[in-house]
Amino acid sequence: MANVIQNQVATTNGKEKKTMQQYIKTMEGEIKKALPSVITPERFTRMVLSAISTNPKLASCTPQSFLGAMMSAAQLGLEPNTPLGQAYLIPYKNKGVDEVQFQIGYKGLIDLAYRSGEVELVQAHVVYENDTFECEFGLEPKLVHKPADSDRGDPIKVYALFRTKSGGYGFDVMSMDDVRRHAEKYSQAYKSGFSPWKTNFEEMAKKTVLKRVLKYAPLKSDFVKAVTQDETIKSEISPDMYEVNNETVFEAEYTEVNTDTGEVKDE
Repeated sequence: MANVIQNQVATTNGKEKKTMQQYIKTMEGEIKKALPSVITPERFTRMVLSAISTNPKLASCTPQSFLGAMMSAAQLGLEPNTPLGQAYLIPYKNKGVDEVQFQIGYKGLIDLAYRSGEVELVQAHVVYENDTFECEFGLEPKLVHKPADSDRGDPIKVYALFRTKSGGYGFDVMSMDDVRRHAEKYSQAYKSGFSPWKTNFEEMAKKTVLKRVLKYAPLKSDFVKAVTQDETIKSEISPDMYEVNNETVFEAEYTEVNTDTGEVKDE
């Protein structure tokens, strides 16, 4: 498949190189095989072409990594680079080459959790310094958050919670300092000035605490497998994208991305 991809985009016999849009059109059959029932091939193809239109830098990335990210989104049934904020196809400099990394947005995590069928409520919120916030752990846990009516101040904490259909629940809280320390330890991308951690810190904070609390939710193995696809670059195609190795190696600046629109911004 990798050879087929390379041949389709290479310049041969003086012919012009295929655009990424043309390339995606030729791969509609493969896309259809990977898509779940929740999204049609036509709809997904439109979203992908729209993502390229919004983020021109995607078209300059390797088609192998673009297709890998696209297939990852397809198999998870998440819409990439749309205002829904479910997932993103983001250009990265990986091993000295422009490639596409697949990322799950915090709204995508929530969507995947609901699909498990085990939870009836999943939320993540930011607490600001003028809000009323109470949190207690122990045998009688307590969580109260009352947003200030105006001038909420600076963000100081972030929390996420879930409630199961059987009445069980769980929540986790992190201070913004805790979130920063977590990012510094576990995210190499945090060091970059163009990282979403720098441009959309609150959204990344929600995602971080959601990942933590959902570890304790009674979710199916499909959800756990889905989370492992987050922040991956894959240049091989498989009927099961979970089997393809992640090739991400951070060695250059993150591309600055608007996580509301998926738009890549120049410096």
